[in-house]
Amino acid sequence: MRMKPILVSLVLFAAILILLPSLLVLPYGTTYTEPAPASVANKEKEKKEEAVSVAVYRSEKSETMDIPIEDYVTGVVAAEMPSEFNIEALKAQALTARTFVVAKLTNPPGNLPSEAVVTDTIQDQVYKDKDQLQKTWGKNFEKKYAKIEEAVNSTAGQILTYDGNPIYASFFSTSNGYTENSEDYWENAAPYLRSVESPWDVDSPKYEDKISFTVGEFEQKLGVTLPSDGSIGTIKNLTEGKRVAEASVNGKTFSGREIRDLLELRSSDFTWQRSGDSITVTTKGYGHGVGMSQYGANGMAEEGKPYSDIVKYYYKDVAISEMERYVSNLTAQK
Repeated sequence: MRMKPILVSLVLFAAILILLPSLLVLPYGTTYTEPAPASVANKEKEKKEEAVSVAVYRSEKSETMDIPIEDYVTGVVAAEMPSEFNIEALKAQALTARTFVVAKLTNPPGNLPSEAVVTDTIQDQVYKDKDQLQKTWGKNFEKKYAKIEEAVNSTAGQILTYDGNPIYASFFSTSNGYTENSEDYWENAAPYLRSVESPWDVDSPKYEDKISFTVGEFEQKLGVTLPSDGSIGTIKNLTEGKRVAEASVNGKTFSGREIRDLLELRSSDFTWQRSGDSITVTTKGYGHGVGMSQYGANGMAEEGKPYSDIVKYYYKDVAISEMERYVSNLTAQK
């Protein structure tokens, strides 16, 4: 007895419905899962990032506050770099700020009050909240803050790594035309903190500075007695970054950093000149000189360089990585 065509079709349709789940099981026991839409994946990524918070010691209030990491990065970029800078420079600054704090989160210092991970001062990175920025910027707050947020949001979750680890993303205001090898200012040599040329900084308003001392002030600050012949001292040699490595004052030897600290100079690239009872010290650059120059970053950005090129210029052989793998254990604890 032959089945009618309509009945055959119904039987086949029913069989397909029964077999469909098993057809979606791939060979070797791998079950097919339809990939989530990109928008869903991005939302999940954002949720994980929002779950990461930073314990910040607020110095004015003497208390520790938990701040979502991207809000923290926004407050650091706003406090540390002029909002008038090119958006690509601000993005580069966002990476340095986020990298710095992720390194702290994965290896907390343990010496701050109230279980804080960072302070809001130059001891770590300067951070300002919206209320503080509102007072600083006044009627320009909305426009300036929106620009900073754009820079932070467009780099959300990105950090700088070297050999698979977050770097020490040091930065400073203005170079003397070169950045400094880390071991020429600090004790340790970091392979990604190498001296590079930074010619854009000459346009910085902080490129050159002069400060004067009386002979008595100079002697007191350095703990020396100057020769009676009217001389000051001898700059013996320079670092690769063209800063003073070593200087001698009437037989006493100093590093360039020591003189910078004792005289409170803007930079360890300095020269000095004596005229009667007055000594004038001229400096080039502003800051320690290690890592990314902010004015150099802005100069590169103004020439059309994207933030990825900027950070890879100032930090040698680094990669831009997702922070998720480094903080996933922190989100799991929340």
